[in-house]
Amino acid sequence: MTAIALTIAGSDSGGGAGIQADLKTFSALGVYGASVITAITAQNTKGVTAIENLSPSMISAQIDAVLSDIDVAAIKIGMVSAVAAIESIANGLRGWDRALVVDPVMVATSGDRLLEPGAIDALRQVLFPRATLATPNLAEAALLTGRPVAGDAAEMARQAELLLAFGPSAVLIKGGHGSGPESSDLLCDGKTHEWFSSPRIATNNDHGTGCTLASAITAELAKGEILADAVAHAKDYVTSAMLAGSELKVGRGRGPVHHFHRWW
Repeated sequence: MTAIALTIAGSDSGGGAGIQADLKTFSALGVYGASVITAITAQNTKGVTAIENLSPSMISAQIDAVLSDIDVAAIKIGMVSAVAAIESIANGLRGWDRALVVDPVMVATSGDRLLEPGAIDALRQVLFPRATLATPNLAEAALLTGRPVAGDAAEMARQAELLLAFGPSAVLIKGGHGSGPESSDLLCDGKTHEWFSSPRIATNNDHGTGCTLASAITAELAKGEILADAVAHAKDYVTSAMLAGSELKVGRGRGPVHHFHRWW
């Protein structure tokens, strides 16, 4: 059978993050990708200059069109910047019982804030309880928990536990924007804490790493992997994409990772 994943996220006109990164990742990992666009961003490697949200009715129509026809095995939710969009997605996924990865995209790599403040509560209360996995980065975990950005393993674990209280089956706090010689992500399901570490890569081409990791996990879940293995394989993929991406010459700011490094 064909493994199929769906991304519900915003469009990055620069091609390095959002819907574009998700679909590239799905394809690179051997998964057919469908998409629901929630917002359009005017964006390049230097930052975000404009955001326009799609209407809740259009988001719902896209979800209905995909799920009524295509046998989707896993879904990733990325940038949803408005309360109405979050509620529309939740309604569209009512009855959904397969893998759901919620990547709470709040701040771009450039530092631009992408989530309206009023949407944070809706994200926690409406989407997190439905999630198989929530994948905030360090800054997003801090915003969601109301705590300072985690500076050590103990604080990451504390915030993971707090995030579990919002209802996801598991939480992965992504440590890529931290410091130190290793980039360490923490997977917590309320019973165990599992760390996934790789050498920190010194590169200016790291735009879209969070989107790429979350969509790689979604792709692996769509292929039937258990969660811990999906995270491990996704981590390896992103590390390789970052290493290869160091050689890409795209734009004048923070460039993308190389999603198709295995082919060119």
